[in-house]
Amino acid sequence: MWLADGWKDYEVIDTSSGEKLERWGEYILVRPDPQVLWDTKRQDTRWKKKNAHYHRSNKGGGEWEFFDLPKQWKIQYKDLVFNLQPFSFKHTGLFPEQAANWEWFGDLIRTQKSQHPEREIKVLNLFAYTGGATIAAAKAGASVTHVDASKGMVTWAKENAALSGLEEAPIRYIVDDCVKFVEREIRRGNFYDAVIMDPPSYGRGPKGEIWKIEESIHPFVKLCSGILNDNPLFFLINSYTTGLQPAVLAYLLGVEIKSKYNGNVQADEIGLPVSSNSLILPCGASGRWSCR
Repeated sequence: MWLADGWKDYEVIDTSSGEKLERWGEYILVRPDPQVLWDTKRQDTRWKKKNAHYHRSNKGGGEWEFFDLPKQWKIQYKDLVFNLQPFSFKHTGLFPEQAANWEWFGDLIRTQKSQHPEREIKVLNLFAYTGGATIAAAKAGASVTHVDASKGMVTWAKENAALSGLEEAPIRYIVDDCVKFVEREIRRGNFYDAVIMDPPSYGRGPKGEIWKIEESIHPFVKLCSGILNDNPLFFLINSYTTGLQPAVLAYLLGVEIKSKYNGNVQADEIGLPVSSNSLILPCGASGRWSCR
């Protein structure tokens, strides 16, 4: 399992009965987690001293209960800064486990830049959300195209970039359906050194385009293989869908990327350490292809 264990501003404190106790900077949140199937004693006093609690409904969805939480606050991961706020479907605007992937591709970008300072490394970040991967890649020295169908998420990503000192960085922000954008880029002859994708299980584009990951992921990876240049650096797929195991992601990358460019494919779960015990909380899976 690949661990996001470099955090100081974020911590999974404990887990029990379908919920996780987290520290986001100075604030304590309790949120549901479908992986927490165990019922262990809640000995940490912060279970009763949380700043907010997201309650899941038996009918789907849920709602926040707030005690003492600002509408917005910031946390930092090394030299990256993020705006957070609680919003629907239990989210805060950041997936901390993705730091494991930020470290991986950041090292690839920095190494390539140190060996070839004149090379522009063009990264395409699809389903880019609030820009965690975008600012990690830009900080490492890449030029990034950030694509998401939600105008609100793209605005949030711009704010995160500015907080991280990247307001003038070579980041292009696009509000668009990811499939349609890639199709147009291929027609325009715009090619990239790397692709990052974090597709949802289900979603709709700005014009009602339907995305179902089980039906759409393989055709989309195949499509994106055509947007890579002749000497690509990496390709990353991240998934929170339980049906897409690491072996599935590895096979997709092997069939569509490695078959064309050689290189190496790896896939594994990603996870977060739980500070109260030796548990690692699983948080989805990632598939990685790299040129070396």
